[in-house]
Amino acid sequence: MEDKAPVALVTGAAKRIGATIVRRLHANGYRVVVHYSSSYEEANSLVNKLNHSRPNSAISLQGNLCDSSHIDAIAERSVEAWGRLDVLVNNASSFYPTPMGEITEDDWSSLVGSNTKGPLFLSQALVPALQQTGGCIINMVDMHLDRPLPKHSVYLLAKAGLASLTRSMAIELAPQVRINGIAPGAILWPERDMDELAKQRLIDSVPLQQLGSPDDIADALSFLVSASYVTGQIIYVDGGRSLYTSAEI
Repeated sequence: MEDKAPVALVTGAAKRIGATIVRRLHANGYRVVVHYSSSYEEANSLVNKLNHSRPNSAISLQGNLCDSSHIDAIAERSVEAWGRLDVLVNNASSFYPTPMGEITEDDWSSLVGSNTKGPLFLSQALVPALQQTGGCIINMVDMHLDRPLPKHSVYLLAKAGLASLTRSMAIELAPQVRINGIAPGAILWPERDMDELAKQRLIDSVPLQQLGSPDDIADALSFLVSASYVTGQIIYVDGGRSLYTSAEI
């Protein structure tokens, strides 16, 4: 039975939302490939815990999704691990402000590389494996697609590209492979410091009046993985925040 268990690759999976997605897929019977860029200790701690609960069910892979040679290696090693791939979750993302007048080519390379280039070329490399299993791709987009976030133009254009890619690939790769997206809202407090006033302003901008949980994202992902008649869709998991028209920093 174990050698027939499905396999999922989750990028940027060492911590935060990515780690929650990995734990959920693992709990649902998947073997998991935990990709990370620099979070070596977190990735290996997660893998060790998962393998302790179910032997030979998790591995970690390091790689830079802005580097084409790394992308190819990640794809190859992910399939080689157990001889198949059923789910690809493009979760890895760089996120930081780029005020107009201060944008550099390094910003472009980092933000577009991690949010658009990486998902595109990793998906392309893994299409043959996903076609063999009738698998699916889940892209992590952003609720600010329709509600621009000031000073984040490069990040948002990269996420807009990923949203467009989600829809176009869904047409091109049907019927063998399904592609959908998730647009998270305020799920976790940013890793940068926020004072209490800023936190309250953020909560006030959410109709459901609370921060979301990584488990909310995992719930949506579990649905999309199992929803065999859904493709080309982007589900907003944002407590209704995207319904407001005014932008919040």
